[in-house]
Amino acid sequence: MINKKYSNLLFIFFMGIGMSLLMTLIITYINTGYDKEYMNRFLKAWSISLPVALIATTILAPIIQKFVDKITK
Repeated sequence: MINKKYSNLLFIFFMGIGMSLLMTLIITYINTGYDKEYMNRFLKAWSISLPVALIATTILAPIIQKFVDKITK
């Protein structure tokens, strides 16, 4: 079992994977359609979007959490 102190980091990691995967699948399909090269285009796009998503969630998650804490009771 993984130590609880890593829960925020794990959340960011899995959220980044999930969001970038889903968004890249959909956006690649919308922009280029589905054919025999779809998976290659998707994997190329995801190889770029995954690191961007992980960096963005790492930077934005604490800021957004503080904002949410301020506007909620």
